[in-house]
Amino acid sequence: MVSSLSLPNRVWFAMLAIALGLMISYPLSAQDAGTPASEEAPMAEAEEPRAEEAAAEEGAAEEAEAEEPLTAEAVLGDVDALWTCLAAFLVFFMQAGFALVEAGFTRAKNACNIVMKNLMDFSIGSLSFWLIGFGLMFGHTNGFLGTDMFLFDGGSEAAIEVNSNVGFNWAFLIFQTVFCATAATIVSGAMAERTKFSAYLVYSVLITVIVYPIFGSWAWGGLYAGGGWLESMETGFYDFAGSTVVHSVGGWAALAGAITIGPRIGKYTADGKVKPIPGHSIPLGALGVFILWLGWFGFNPGSTTAVGGGSFAYIAVTTNLAAAAGVVGAMITSWIMFSKPDTSFSLNGALAGLVSITAGCDALSPAWAAAAGLIGGVIVVLSCVMLDKMKIDDPVGAVSVHGVCGAWGTLAVGLFMTDGGLVNGGGPAQLISQIIGVAVGFVWAFGVSFVIFNLIKFTMGLRVSAEEEMAGLDITEHGMYAYPAHLVSEGTQQAGHVAS
Repeated sequence: MVSSLSLPNRVWFAMLAIALGLMISYPLSAQDAGTPASEEAPMAEAEEPRAEEAAAEEGAAEEAEAEEPLTAEAVLGDVDALWTCLAAFLVFFMQAGFALVEAGFTRAKNACNIVMKNLMDFSIGSLSFWLIGFGLMFGHTNGFLGTDMFLFDGGSEAAIEVNSNVGFNWAFLIFQTVFCATAATIVSGAMAERTKFSAYLVYSVLITVIVYPIFGSWAWGGLYAGGGWLESMETGFYDFAGSTVVHSVGGWAALAGAITIGPRIGKYTADGKVKPIPGHSIPLGALGVFILWLGWFGFNPGSTTAVGGGSFAYIAVTTNLAAAAGVVGAMITSWIMFSKPDTSFSLNGALAGLVSITAGCDALSPAWAAAAGLIGGVIVVLSCVMLDKMKIDDPVGAVSVHGVCGAWGTLAVGLFMTDGGLVNGGGPAQLISQIIGVAVGFVWAFGVSFVIFNLIKFTMGLRVSAEEEMAGLDITEHGMYAYPAHLVSEGTQQAGHVAS
């Protein structure tokens, strides 16, 4: 290689080789010749500070480790916080599912309005729950509502007294926030296509600071600093992930809203017959259902707020079985009743199965979880038909899916749970507690929401005008269309022809 170099490069290469040779040979020759002590001393003196610095650095590192030991408990706490956050992110994604289900099952002229409602109830709900709702639900309590931890700070002294893991405190807040937003967004579907946007914003605040957190404190306050009276009964009310606390509370509030605002124009004839108002996109609704199904793997398994023990994997199995059975139950029921396997009912059957297992997802065997979901799928079809006969217009079936099936799922715990269920030899005690919880949830959520909606109705107004409803809320409330205007106008004309 050297012979191929030019003359100047050969010179530099030779000089480099000589220098390297001297550097290597000098220490060896000095050692062999016996270097005088006077020449070694300066080198030793230079090495002593280096040794002292290394020792100081090692001591500082040992002190840091002593101050903050990396224990298995600390690592597990961080892992639990990570899992709780990841589950919260899945539940947050359910907002997209709710928006798509509601938009797909309603008319194209209202799609922007539906997107805005789902966007704002989560945004407003996040702020109001952090400011007030979390404290009412999980603060130190008198048995009925929390009295502190408003504007929650996971690193505050009060929070650290409850749980010293600051990271987990923040994870718990975000997880409970997305649950609160789920309860709020359920109302949107039952009141779709005729509600004033401003009125909906007001109610979104009130459900996230009054309706949801106060009942939640009765049933779930003990998950943090509180301890509500329902969970403190001798045989405590059991609702692991919220069939009643989240879904029935949202569903009963939706029922109050649907009754107060009345049906959409053209939904019922003068002689009481039902005139279906088809949604504009079943595929869009189906995508929403699959997103919700995915999100439920955060909703139910995430309620463990812990990774250890493998229970979150077991819960994922019971959740999936119930959802699948719910689809089958709804499909068979609609097939029998309408001579065709109805797609929209089958999709709602999946949601009915998911809601039905939410309370007992950790307490029911896989077989009983499937049974609960199957029954939920049957119930949702029968409930939707019954509400229509009562002239209660619920465009997406929110009351039936969340309110009715949430109540059923809560009762299923008292019937089917492995340890204490009535059919498994546990006696009636747990079922009685479940009945009390369901009844209290209905009275509270429906009663308070009915008052709220009527106060809004007689003050700022709850419903848009007939002209605005016929034109569509997208253009009248938001000044835009979700789709090209000519497509929306054609769809509106066709819907008006069907309604007439």
